[in-house]
Amino acid sequence: MDKFQQYVNANKERFIAELQDACRQPSVAAQNWGMREMAEKVLARLQQLGANARLIPVGDGAPVVYGEIGEGERTLVIYDHYDVQPPEPLELWESGPWDAAIRDGKLFARGVADNKGNLMCRIHAIESYIAAFGALPLKIKFVVEGEEEIGSIHLPQFVKENRALIEGADGCLWEAGYKDVNDRPVISCGVKGIVYVELHARGARRDLHSAQAAIVVNPAWRLVWALATLKDADDNILIDDFNKHVRAPTAAEMDALKTIPYDEEKVKAELGIQAFIRNLSGIELLKKYLYEPTCTICGLYAGYIGEGSKTVLPNHAFAKIDFRLVPNLTPDLVVDLLKKHLARRGFDDIEIKLTETGEEVARSPLDSAIVQAAIQAARQVYRQEPIVYPTMAGSGPMYPLCQALGIPAVSAGVGWHDSRSHAPNENIRLADYFEGIEFVRVLIERFAQT
Repeated sequence: MDKFQQYVNANKERFIAELQDACRQPSVAAQNWGMREMAEKVLARLQQLGANARLIPVGDGAPVVYGEIGEGERTLVIYDHYDVQPPEPLELWESGPWDAAIRDGKLFARGVADNKGNLMCRIHAIESYIAAFGALPLKIKFVVEGEEEIGSIHLPQFVKENRALIEGADGCLWEAGYKDVNDRPVISCGVKGIVYVELHARGARRDLHSAQAAIVVNPAWRLVWALATLKDADDNILIDDFNKHVRAPTAAEMDALKTIPYDEEKVKAELGIQAFIRNLSGIELLKKYLYEPTCTICGLYAGYIGEGSKTVLPNHAFAKIDFRLVPNLTPDLVVDLLKKHLARRGFDDIEIKLTETGEEVARSPLDSAIVQAAIQAARQVYRQEPIVYPTMAGSGPMYPLCQALGIPAVSAGVGWHDSRSHAPNENIRLADYFEGIEFVRVLIERFAQT
């Protein structure tokens, strides 16, 4: 056992306690709950690590925690976020979302998988490296924001105002990562873009007795009819001219899918479903999952939805919709196409409200130094071949921080297939956490040597 592992073993209980402390601080960006307190907690921990760290304000948003540590020819950006999703519905948690309770080798807390576990794992790995070997073999720049869960509204502004701090870095370790249903480490090299909108339909100036439905338009029906024009029963997006802008995957991107051993039966069993959309399987399933856009109703509201009956004609109905984007689809383009599509069908009275600024598609070359270092580190630490995804099916602000500056990025982390991010009982396995510490150590070594 080398000095690094000896140090980790000697400090396991403290590392767990520090992770619990981070998870016990609420930091819900959507509710502006605990944000400043969490930013200061991250700042203090980076300063304790020995980093030259500070809070950088960005407009009226949550501050970015920025820190630098180490020296060397290569520079690695580590991107994480200290904000988390709202914990609701609270009644479905087996222990409190801020308790950071440990059961059966797992730590349960809102944000532990997304993303405080990865943040603290990386800090603990760097602390252990310095304690064991005296100095880092490269320079590390931490960028820890507080708005990822609400669309990273101010991160592009942060990059624009602080470009000199980030520009020229050689690679970025991104915030996400997990093991799949067969406990194989997953490495991802990009993200889909996203745009999130609300559609609002309005009727009379107030709710009415439902008897009035014979002569007064029901906005809930207006909304349903409008939504029905967006997709068909086979999950094809029907928005006018939408698919003309979808760039088909390249031959190399399709070849990359052949290396992904996606266990369809285990995934279906885990999700409790009988089949995937269109009964897809194999390469076509992965193609749709990773390379095709989505149009998803995330929420619907109208009228009375409590217990029992209430004969009401609602005066307002709205839906929350997100679009996951692929190359050549941008947030502005999708909103414009949606607006024109609805207007052509007589739904120009439906208000389209953009709730977030949207995020661009981001991809990193599979042969870039940071991706290859991550693959080599995963092989060494997990003793098996990692699964390399050319892109995630999800989204994030990777483009403005990385690809727009010519910085390739890779995602790998301490989650697992049942981490339940964004859901009640979010968790990580502590064994994965400590494997993650070793992974970051080897990644740093491999990347510095590349």
